[in-house]
Amino acid sequence: MLTKLITNAETGESEMVELTADEMAQRIKDEAEYAAKDVATAKAATDKAALLAKLGITADEAKLLLG
Repeated sequence: MLTKLITNAETGESEMVELTADEMAQRIKDEAEYAAKDVATAKAATDKAALLAKLGITADEAKLLLG
């Protein structure tokens, strides 16, 4: 089970507590969204590289052409 650190700002005391079911569900959802963004970013980079290769130009040359 995953835990979180809870600190009392007044006393400075800290304790580790287990995440609730809702917190675990949110964490899983957040991790899935983060992974999906990574996949989308990687796909966009791959698509861009493929297009540049197809056109036979570099990224710098594309920037010059597009202004």
